[in-house]
Amino acid sequence: MGEVIYPMVQRQCDVNLALSGTGGCDVHVRTALLALVLALACLPSPVWAHASEQGFVLLLPTEIYTAAGVATVVLTIVLLAILPAWVAARLFRPIRLVALPRFALHHITSCLSAGVLAFLVLRGVVGPHDPMVNPLPLFIWVVWWVVMVALQGLLGNHWRWTNPWTGPAAVLARLTGSRPMVRYRSRWGHVPGLVIFLGFAAFLLADPAPTDPHRLAWVVGGYWYLTLMGITLFGPRWLLRGEALSILMRAYARVGLLGRMRGRVAMGLWGWQGLARPKVSTGLAVFIILMLGVGSFDGINETFLWMGFIGVNPLEFPGRSAVVVQNLVGMLVANIALLGIFACCLALGDRLAGTRRPVLDAVRLFAPTLLPIALAYHIAHYVTVFLVDGQYVLAYLTDPLNTGADLLGLGGFHVTTGFFNTPGTVRAIWLSQAGVVVAGHVIAILLAHVLALRGHGNNLRAIIAQAPLAIFMIGYTFFGLWLLASPRGV
Repeated sequence: MGEVIYPMVQRQCDVNLALSGTGGCDVHVRTALLALVLALACLPSPVWAHASEQGFVLLLPTEIYTAAGVATVVLTIVLLAILPAWVAARLFRPIRLVALPRFALHHITSCLSAGVLAFLVLRGVVGPHDPMVNPLPLFIWVVWWVVMVALQGLLGNHWRWTNPWTGPAAVLARLTGSRPMVRYRSRWGHVPGLVIFLGFAAFLLADPAPTDPHRLAWVVGGYWYLTLMGITLFGPRWLLRGEALSILMRAYARVGLLGRMRGRVAMGLWGWQGLARPKVSTGLAVFIILMLGVGSFDGINETFLWMGFIGVNPLEFPGRSAVVVQNLVGMLVANIALLGIFACCLALGDRLAGTRRPVLDAVRLFAPTLLPIALAYHIAHYVTVFLVDGQYVLAYLTDPLNTGADLLGLGGFHVTTGFFNTPGTVRAIWLSQAGVVVAGHVIAILLAHVLALRGHGNNLRAIIAQAPLAIFMIGYTFFGLWLLASPRGV
């Protein structure tokens, strides 16, 4: 374990130097760190699971991998510039598969989903306090937020069947015969959804205890009830404009492999459905950009760089409650900066190409091209969470009543983090994360090129107009790969 720990100590000395502003690594700091390492080394190995993983990552030639990833994105841009204009569009041509069934079961499955959610909320209130044993945090943050969100973007719109509101709302409307009591004004747009999404992001990133079962039960149960009331007041438009999680899921459905096309199930390269749809509204465009901004900051706020910026020593992390304000401000600033940079790239590109159009029109057209990047960041960031906490989900499912049962036939399954303690598996995990990030950027560039060709009608003008956005994509690729390799303090 020394070959993992010692480089971490060396790097932490550099962090302390940056925080203290001194010119050399103080011998007392080094001695204290080594003593801390030796003391913690006596603890059971799972304590070192994530530390060992990051230690191995720091030993990998991440500079070479990062250069290769950025070079792949650059090569994609170069190929688009020299290949015929129709090549990119041909890549997104879908294949029609089987006919869609004529019967719809989505209201039934939605009611079942609501029933499962009600059970989880109840267990959150009366179940064990340990978030690794109580099913509510496991299913909300692992099954739903990590797995189901990823599957929505990778495969297609499962939210049509798993949404826990449409079925109960339909049943309530049928029983009461009521119609929406308030007309949802068009001028409200996606403003309620944007506000709720920022509130969700704040809870995820800055709340002191988002996995506390009792606390989470009140948040989830209250949100489900308020959303149902919103549907009762405003009708289905509330789900399309005001309910942030449904907006997020529907946005990711634009990226999925599988979709609907003239009464049949169709499959194409990720993003083909977005090309088949009209431009998004301004509110939805902003929402999509915030999805990427929140996902990016979700990785930044754990790094040594961010902690040094806000004056926190990573080895003496005071807890989430001590950095609530800093994280909230950082999240807002990061999103505002991303909005501004993205709009400026598009405006500059139009000016270089001699195209006159409002910048908001360009933002509405190209914002969906950021969805593959946002999805890639989501998957890459939560791979390790899935690998570890997913085992706790399996442990719960095989013995939900804690009676020693083995419903899944796992045969004495025990949670392990041993794959974080060997160089080979850590390298495979990191390269998988990096590959996902690079693939997301490549698909985003291809989508943006197809849309630019539609808007400019000329390959040369499209390339000129895309030059600033291409530079932005290259820089964001480097940023994403740096983020994966950057040491973390929590």
